[in-house]
Amino acid sequence: MVVGIGIVDIYIFDSRSLKRKRGVLRSILKRTQNRFNISIAEVGNNDDWKRSRIGFSVVGNNTSYINSKTDEILNFIDSLNLAEILNSKIEITSLSDIEEPCDYIKDVTVNDYDEL
Repeated sequence: MVVGIGIVDIYIFDSRSLKRKRGVLRSILKRTQNRFNISIAEVGNNDDWKRSRIGFSVVGNNTSYINSKTDEILNFIDSLNLAEILNSKIEITSLSDIEEPCDYIKDVTVNDYDEL
């Protein structure tokens, strides 16, 4: 299993209030989530009405696929022209150790009349 995590700092240039910022941010988050079916949320700068920090995650089984998806997500957010991307950081982690069976998991057969 491969997990890609991204953090994006954005600047919302036409925001004059927290209400306007939340509207623009909601649009970015929903459109990105609908397009790529990812987990995405505001994770920082909640009270700053010009800046925001967005975090997202992508899960797959191939590192090159996750790398290309994170690039597509960044390009999509930038192409919306609702905010300027100031900084971005992507981290890709492979979790191959979890796929191995654990010693404490055992197959248990339960019949309809047996009690554990």
